[in-house]
Amino acid sequence: MAKKERRSKKIKKKLLHKYRLVVLNEATFEERFSFKLNRLNVFVFSTIFAVFLIVITTVLIAFTPLREYIPGYSSTALKKRAVNLTYKTDSLERALDINLQYLASIKKVLTGDVKTVDFNRDSILEAAQNDAEGIDYVPSKEDSILRELVFQEDKYNPLTASEEVNFVLFPPVKGAISENYNPESKHFAVDIVTIKNSPVKATADGTIIFADWTTNTGHVIILKHNNNLISVYKHNASLNKEQGDLVKAGEVIATVGNSGELTTGPHLHFELWSDGYPINPTNFIDFD
Repeated sequence: MAKKERRSKKIKKKLLHKYRLVVLNEATFEERFSFKLNRLNVFVFSTIFAVFLIVITTVLIAFTPLREYIPGYSSTALKKRAVNLTYKTDSLERALDINLQYLASIKKVLTGDVKTVDFNRDSILEAAQNDAEGIDYVPSKEDSILRELVFQEDKYNPLTASEEVNFVLFPPVKGAISENYNPESKHFAVDIVTIKNSPVKATADGTIIFADWTTNTGHVIILKHNNNLISVYKHNASLNKEQGDLVKAGEVIATVGNSGELTTGPHLHFELWSDGYPINPTNFIDFD
């Protein structure tokens, strides 16, 4: 027990023993300044200084741009760029999905691999009449006042001039129909026999979405029109337009031919598609 007390007193004496740190001028040995220290003071000061350095370093790394120079930390600009690239990638994936669906629809148009629907003018008119029954079309007093107010405000506004929309389907060629539209045999078109190299005309205003050669149907050209309508022209001798061209109704887009394996003579294989479903062209166009 006495040894422990002597040892503790010895350690305490060493820690609290006073030392004097003197700074002298080397040439004149003149005393500049001095400090009275002990080992405990030096230990406490060193510990506080070390903690201070650690805290300052942590703050600089966590809250200042200096952290960008340390391996493992990414810059703010790089993070923003990564986020923007993520959004762009998502947008591109959606656009790619839409294009793939569109190409799948075009493939169905080319192969005729679709379900059939009964689509004609009489059924449309009948459905419209049935939907219109029981609807009161008489405007209310408030509605009439609002209509008159809007009419007076826009009476002389040149930007609100109404335009009549005319959508007429023209016959692509004139001739006799050799094979009619027959969904049961998957013949979603009419075959019109006419003179070879006769001009094939666009049935309406539209955009060329396909113009190329296929083994079975030869030179094929497909137009996309308003109202989700697509027209298809097959077995042509030659094509006068390319994919992406804009055409007007009645404009020559091809010439009648006998191209492809599935043909027996010069004729035009003409199809009409509405919202992805084939429709009978003779319900809308007179080919005679």
